[in-house]
Amino acid sequence: MKTRTWAALIAILALVLAACSPSGGDDTTTTEGDAGDTTTTAGSDGGDDGDDGDDMEMSQWGLPIISPLDATPGDIGIAGSSTVFPLSTAVLTQWIDEGGTEYTIDSIGSGGGFERFCVEGASDISNASRAIKDEEFADCTATWGDEPIEIRVGSDALSLVISPGNTFAGELTLEQIATAYSLPAGSTWADVDPSFPAHPLQTFSPGADSGTFDYFNEVVFDEADPSPILSSGAQIVGEDDNITVEGVAEDGCTEGDTSTTCAIGYFGYAFFQQNADRLSVVSVDAGEGDGPIVPNDESVNEGTYPIARPLYMYTAPSVVADKPQVAEFIAYYLNNVNDIIGDVGYFPAPDDKLQEAADNIKAAAGW
Repeated sequence: MKTRTWAALIAILALVLAACSPSGGDDTTTTEGDAGDTTTTAGSDGGDDGDDGDDMEMSQWGLPIISPLDATPGDIGIAGSSTVFPLSTAVLTQWIDEGGTEYTIDSIGSGGGFERFCVEGASDISNASRAIKDEEFADCTATWGDEPIEIRVGSDALSLVISPGNTFAGELTLEQIATAYSLPAGSTWADVDPSFPAHPLQTFSPGADSGTFDYFNEVVFDEADPSPILSSGAQIVGEDDNITVEGVAEDGCTEGDTSTTCAIGYFGYAFFQQNADRLSVVSVDAGEGDGPIVPNDESVNEGTYPIARPLYMYTAPSVVADKPQVAEFIAYYLNNVNDIIGDVGYFPAPDDKLQEAADNIKAAAGW
């Protein structure tokens, strides 16, 4: 009996010592069936740096909700469309206000942006007010080793503007617009339409590197190459739309005084909205029975305004792999753009296009 008692006491003491003994540092072991427990690895804070996205809060587009304060540090180079520039600037300003890193955005035109991104490989995101061309797509694929990722961010209504003193050109057909931008220097509005007074005709246009120029040429001149604009009397303003604003707003157009020039120009809707106190917007008739259509939210969403266009950003999977901050910024952009775009003067992209953009960047980032 005494022997059995001592044996039991020894066994109990052994169990107590085993329970109190250090494990040698291996405090992560779990038994089968514990996989769903909240046990964490040594030194872990319970997070996984967002690699698999399982613990991330997701937006309506299925993208992680990125806090600028917690974003991956590092630079991002953004360049391209002067039309997308104010939208990207507005998103970046909010990002910085929320504690994010400052990035650079260069307004060099859609063509210039694709040159820098696709040929030089010298930027991380290319802003564009038109879709990428086949040759640019091929250049991007060769430079980055994979196909570029298209990110739809909004819509724009390319707007023709005149001064408030111009009371005869407030409604124009696409045919009249094409005539105005084909005529040589020294022409008058009467050459555009005999019913118009013979005021001197002054036209303003962005340069050929601009996506705005490309889209205008596509719609008005059916992608003519070279564009008639380049051999017309148009003043080419490059990427500085402010030259068009000043040239049109200060044209001195006084109906009845044919010594005064009555100018016309075109750019993105945001630039018109910013200068609506100095400019009037032209209603455009596509000649399909709808009559003259003014650019606004309704006509863009319904697809009735004939010079509405998509707005894009482009990057590449290899860029995202090397710079995860690029995917994080684009996710932030897509999650917030619809709250910002109206204040800038553009229009939200259709939901299915935003979802497609979100899916594209999500796949590249591996979220």
